[in-house]
Amino acid sequence: MRRTWAPIMALAGLTAACASVEPSAPPTPVVSAAAPAPIPGYDWFLSEDEGTARLAYGIEASDELKLGLDCIVGTGKVDLVALGKTGSSQIQLESGGETERFDAEGEPSELHDGDLLIATADLDTPVLQRFRSLGWIAQWVDGERTAYAPQPGSEVNVERFFAFCD
Repeated sequence: MRRTWAPIMALAGLTAACASVEPSAPPTPVVSAAAPAPIPGYDWFLSEDEGTARLAYGIEASDELKLGLDCIVGTGKVDLVALGKTGSSQIQLESGGETERFDAEGEPSELHDGDLLIATADLDTPVLQRFRSLGWIAQWVDGERTAYAPQPGSEVNVERFFAFCD
């Protein structure tokens, strides 16, 4: 009779021990939110003019633009302007694990190879809110990812843009 109860008691003890263990933390996401390095010579530039704002990632005082965000004060909407492959109809952005594809209209770029794409998005879209909190965003074009990170000290332009547009 003792042998019959011994395994049951041992199993009950193990079950109780497992039940008293604290649950483990959720797994770490595969995509890191760590900021990528800025591209030498490129930065986020903010310009405001009579109720409109533009946040552009490019080279100062040039036509070199990687990604632009335009808004009218208080609308909660943003127009995305990006370079894409000829014939593209989407802008794909990623920031800190959030990813979104935006349907875009394209036209041939007069300054670059490919098309100039324009899409409209809500400012509260998760990828844009992640960009707001992290200060960097990446664009996917034809399977290649390019991250647009600020130079030290200019990350404040990202928050200023979002505050203006809200």
